[in-house]
Amino acid sequence: MLRIIFLLLAALLAFAPANAQDADLNALLETYRTKIEKPSRTTIGPVLDALVESQLPGVAVFLEKWREKELWQRKSDGRFFLVEKADGGKLMLIDVATGEQAGLAEKNDLDNLKPNSGVRGVIAGALVQFQLSDPDPERRLQALTALERAPDASHLSILRAAIDSEPDPAIKARKERLQRLLTIQFGSDQARRVAAIESFAGDPGVDARAALNPLLATSIKVFDTAPEGVNVARLLTPGSDIDAEAAYQLLVDAGKARPIVPLADRKQALIDNIENGMVAGTPVAELVSQSARDRAYLALAANGTVPPLVTREEQRQAVADHVFAEVYAEPDPVLTTAARETLANISGTVGFYQFLDLALDGLSLASIYFLAAIGLAITFGVMGVINMAHGEFIMIGAYTGYVVQQFIPNYTVSIIVALPLAFAVAFLAGVALERLVIRYLAHRPLETLLATFGVSIALQQIAKNIFGTQARPLTSPSWLDGAWVLNDVVSISYIRIAIFVLALAFLGLLLFVLNKTRLGLEVRAVTQNPRMASSMGINPDRINMLTFGLGSGIAGIAGVAIGLFAKVTSELGSGYIVQSFMTVVVGGVGNIWGTLAGAGMIGSLQKLIEFFNPSNTLAAQTYMIIFIIIFIQFRPKGIIALKGRAAGD
Repeated sequence: MLRIIFLLLAALLAFAPANAQDADLNALLETYRTKIEKPSRTTIGPVLDALVESQLPGVAVFLEKWREKELWQRKSDGRFFLVEKADGGKLMLIDVATGEQAGLAEKNDLDNLKPNSGVRGVIAGALVQFQLSDPDPERRLQALTALERAPDASHLSILRAAIDSEPDPAIKARKERLQRLLTIQFGSDQARRVAAIESFAGDPGVDARAALNPLLATSIKVFDTAPEGVNVARLLTPGSDIDAEAAYQLLVDAGKARPIVPLADRKQALIDNIENGMVAGTPVAELVSQSARDRAYLALAANGTVPPLVTREEQRQAVADHVFAEVYAEPDPVLTTAARETLANISGTVGFYQFLDLALDGLSLASIYFLAAIGLAITFGVMGVINMAHGEFIMIGAYTGYVVQQFIPNYTVSIIVALPLAFAVAFLAGVALERLVIRYLAHRPLETLLATFGVSIALQQIAKNIFGTQARPLTSPSWLDGAWVLNDVVSISYIRIAIFVLALAFLGLLLFVLNKTRLGLEVRAVTQNPRMASSMGINPDRINMLTFGLGSGIAGIAGVAIGLFAKVTSELGSGYIVQSFMTVVVGGVGNIWGTLAGAGMIGSLQKLIEFFNPSNTLAAQTYMIIFIIIFIQFRPKGIIALKGRAAGD
């Protein structure tokens, strides 16, 4: 019998703590009921402290539901519940402590507690320590993001406690980084703060600079003697480092000098002291000059009626008698020295990555110019034709991609289909132009230029008639969204990377065609010496047609690539025709390697000019043209000159 009683008592003791905890949460909420009903940022602190310190199992869920405005209160007894929808329009009550159902209720019998955004932010801060150790890695990442957005001194110890138990290496590294950032801002131990500061040496992250810069924030303060016991950044010399008038105003603000009476106040004082048409014995009619008004004001000041004026000599003497200094907001000089050295190190790293980012931007732009210009380089090199309609073949390719996407909604498949189709459409358009116009204007460059310029205008108008004047979307696949981010300084969009890869692929393909195929052999022969090629059985007329079609087809593919990030309009090609000609001329007419070199030079130089003058892209274009004019004076045949007809031999 005694054994049975003992077992029953043991069972009761085993279950008692859990039941007590469940009961304690409701009891704790009852204690702070009024503050939970009508919370504010100033009154919610004790409630959250009590809930967190209780370590009860239902606290995290309660805080989360409260923050998400999903906490309800029963009007009859003021008890708090979570709810679920039930049949008949009623709500099923869920006990906040146990999570068990507690019966049905009408919606009118409950109040939905909706804290404002400020209160929700405070609750989110209290939730952090629960979320940092949550089994779900997504919730832990959300907690870290919340900490990064609104860090607080109270979060530092919580974050440190959550690092060792973190199983995910990536999340752990992010926790450790955030812990170092919070140590810089809120740490109390000097050695720890210095170590955290020095750990960011060479780190280009924006968050590191954001944490370090406040340590070097300064304000100008005035002292009677040489400052002592403060962290001085530098002493200031009035008239050199600080304006003398600003220095005197600092003295006035500090209560160390008399304020200067503004001119408007002096004028108003004279008006207020007019008696019988006189001001301090001076007739109003005589107060027509500033000197007369000053004499009247000084007379009033001598009588004690108005504040006395501050003379220039008094201002100079007051400024000379005091010491002005820039003082760090951070009182510890050890921390400011470490922050200054670390930021100097970071500045060098950021400069390197800015150069790398600029180089990548230039390379990306060069790949676009290469795609746009390579077709022109081929036609110009083989035929000597200045094709002003080359940009419109780019436009044709872009519109081809748009039309394909109207029939193939899968963007990946549509781009795969659009690339060869754009080549085919532009190839046929180029062949048609060569057969109908270019062949009849052989060796007449001026007439060819004018004719292709007219074709350019006609093609633009046809595009407007078919597609309208509004820009049409050419949507890239989802896997091309976003950018490759190396750090907070270097990033490049996936579309630009894809265009770079496409340019490399076409470079390899063209080299193969020109060097390893019969067509390439014939093209090179006609380029270097058309008469000799003709005597060897090569038909120059046929080669001209195929070459013009090939160059136009490549422009069509370039149009699809450019249309992925630019607006597809009838004027799309005209924006690239100038750059294409510049690329061909600078690189060397009719030479693939020359076109590549020209594209690299122009793309890099344009990005460099835009780096120094980012607000004016038109200026960059102007400087670019000036550079090319100067360049061709010294190297008229381009970077890589081609011997043969295209070079003018």
